Amino acid sequence: MALPLYTGKAILFRGVTMSVRDTVTGVQHVGIPTTDLEGTIAYYERLGFECLGIYPNGEDRCTFLRLNNLTLEVWTMNPTPMENGAINHFALDSTDIEASFAEAQKLGLNFVEGSIQHIDTLWSNGIRYFNVLGPNHEVIEFCQIM
Repeated sequence: MALPLYTGKAILFRGVTMSVRDTVTGVQHVGIPTTDLEGTIAYYERLGFECLGIYPNGEDRCTFLRLNNLTLEVWTMNPTPMENGAINHFALDSTDIEASFAEAQKLGLNFVEGSIQHIDTLWSNGIRYFNVLGPNHEVIEFCQIM
């Protein structure tokens, strides 16, 4: 699906002019699948990353590793590509996931799941998110930490 040419005009939402910039503060994390969570944690800790915790994620596990303003989300997944291009997605930090979702709908973005998803076991109170496909089929996640 071809996206409309960006004209610089914001979209009216609930009587208020909005754009994606109103609810997105920047890159939240980069997602990397692994078959060896402990080995991946050890590798990135040697580079100066801090492990922010290990969380259950269905049958698998997930960790967040942070170095200054870069956060990596690493989760167990089998099989894992284990080759260049193995980064699964990047996530944009949303302050209002419902407004971000409505804006994405108005822009006609190509949704992966078609609705806002949630994972209650990540962070203290879970996350709410949705994914869209970019023009090169890269996955772009809009994510709000609850």
